[in-house]
Amino acid sequence: MNAVTRFIALASAAPLLAGCAGAQSMFSPMAAEADRVVLLFRVMLIGSCVIGALVAYCLWLACRGAEDRRRMFGKESVVFRLGLLLPVMVLTLLLLWSLRLLGRAGQDTEPDLVVRLQGEQWWWRVTYVRADGSEVESANELRLPVDADVLLELSSADVLHSFWIPAWAGKVDMVPGHTNHLRLRLAEPGIVRGQCAEYCGGAHALMRLYGVAMDPNEFTQWLARESGPAVATTQTQGREIFVASGCGGCHRVRGEVAPGRVGPDLTHLGSRLSVGAGLLPGGVAALETWLARHPVLKPENHMPAFAFLTDTERRALALYLASLQ
Repeated sequence: MNAVTRFIALASAAPLLAGCAGAQSMFSPMAAEADRVVLLFRVMLIGSCVIGALVAYCLWLACRGAEDRRRMFGKESVVFRLGLLLPVMVLTLLLLWSLRLLGRAGQDTEPDLVVRLQGEQWWWRVTYVRADGSEVESANELRLPVDADVLLELSSADVLHSFWIPAWAGKVDMVPGHTNHLRLRLAEPGIVRGQCAEYCGGAHALMRLYGVAMDPNEFTQWLARESGPAVATTQTQGREIFVASGCGGCHRVRGEVAPGRVGPDLTHLGSRLSVGAGLLPGGVAALETWLARHPVLKPENHMPAFAFLTDTERRALALYLASLQ
């Protein structure tokens, strides 16, 4: 490969570097936990490059070096030191340092906010525990205040899932019958994306969520609104279709005749950023698309097809759901 060809290959690969930043990248950290993950990655990357270069140099000496060097690399003591002793020492030091680095969370302090996050096939149940012990349930997006010590209690309702918002922290498994914990302290406001990072069934790749870091005052106001019932809507036709179709058997809408707890809470669905656990952007058009095509958009999801709805009824239902602010 000549110099021109190498230059063209490198120039063609340069746009791929755009994948190293953005709303779902560990290289755009917004919390101390993510900063530590990036630091660990960089140390391991640089270290592996140095060790790789050292191994290549030793290999060159063993094959093409002076005769005394070739004889030296043939000695059992040299093979033992470089092939066994050195890797054990390096890996042990890396392990001890990484455990200390990633364990720097204030586990003994009382958190400012507790949020229970439960993975289900294939969506996220989010429950905020308020200071008075009351709970506020939402779904498929996680809103947190900046400059606050947040404790996430992570669990699963069915199979093994894994919570991962790269810009906030490393991934943590969500195990049925067990609760794992993650401490977060977000440094700046912003909207990022996350993903289930453990295969959990057919729609695993479509189990996404948004993470929203908010100003503390804005978060307090938002949580107060989120804890209340759905705002009264004028979309009476859509409301009647919602009730008549049995949607309330699986979904809950506070303030309405909809006590279901099987599926996501829809009380304030209209104010969320996405539909279908991060699959589609929020809005009436996305809700119509979801109602019409969700078996195709997210195969194996547990929601009935509702193929009996006409286009007009589906539109009215989407308008009602979008009005739930």
